[in-house]
Amino acid sequence: MRLPPPLLMVLVGLLMALLAAFSPSLAWPLALRVALGVLLALLGLALALAGLLHFRRARTTFDPLHPERASRLVSWGIYRFTRNPMYLGMLCLLFGWALYLAAPLAWPGPLVFVWLMNRWQIAAEERALQQLFGEDFLRYQARVRRWL
Repeated sequence: MRLPPPLLMVLVGLLMALLAAFSPSLAWPLALRVALGVLLALLGLALALAGLLHFRRARTTFDPLHPERASRLVSWGIYRFTRNPMYLGMLCLLFGWALYLAAPLAWPGPLVFVWLMNRWQIAAEERALQQLFGEDFLRYQARVRRWL
């Protein structure tokens, strides 16, 4: 995929908002929607930032369009629990957005994001990492789940 994942997240979020405009809204109080949405957004930002900081600390690239430029396999910290904390963070943001929108037609958005990321972005990254790090990556892949 040659579309940066943050841009894909924004596009999916816009599609969710468009679909929400044509969907009946659930009768959830605005304060609840905002509170849950903000909570998930903060969790998402924390996950993404933790992943980014570990890459910076390891002095390796975090450019999702060029995983072949990775100089080190990061498998500590947040990467002990998920192989993709930045993408998981984006997913949390989309779930928070779906909660805020409170529209049934918006709910497939995060699932579409996961499907697109698995199919196009993560699969390509995993191939590149396997070529770069061989057995080390395969052991890491077997030990740590892709999302959670």
